Amino acid sequence: MFQTGDAAAFEALFDKYKGPIYIFLVRQCGNKEVASDLTQDVFTKLIKKADTFKHQSKFSTWIYTVARNTAMDHARKSKHRKHASLDASTADDGPALIEKVSDDGPTPERRSNANELQKALAAAIEKLPADQREVFILREYHGMPFAEISEVVEAKVGTVKSRMRYALESLRQELHQYEDYAKELS
Repeated sequence: MFQTGDAAAFEALFDKYKGPIYIFLVRQCGNKEVASDLTQDVFTKLIKKADTFKHQSKFSTWIYTVARNTAMDHARKSKHRKHASLDASTADDGPALIEKVSDDGPTPERRSNANELQKALAAAIEKLPADQREVFILREYHGMPFAEISEVVEAKVGTVKSRMRYALESLRQELHQYEDYAKELS
């Protein structure tokens, strides 16, 4: 058990959650370097506050809560700073984060449409209010059930569902020009 100082248990938790937490933080703050630093902060906090985990909820709920709070603290501290956009290059001469699409062999036209849609989706998600964006990300990118999301964001399940509905409505309006393309994919 990692709470008793078992390094192997902590290592197993780290291996299981470092990727999903990093991705969550990238989507929350829009910057890979910042997300990497915040991911380290999350795991440092887990070590320091291991005794605060009381097994009243799932571990995943607890770690996402720590990650969310870490991201919110960072956002508050850097409120007046400009963050790199998802359109910015992720590396020297590299593609932007939202331009990375797996290559399963789609046609160039489909790849182009997917890149365009992915950019539009990322921009639309970025425009969502923070409370709607985090619910959308936790549900759609991390597959969390609404009950668990409600624990992470410290809101009632009904509120979480409402935020998700508003997020989906906003995204649907923002991305209405891609409706025909989405129907082709179904």
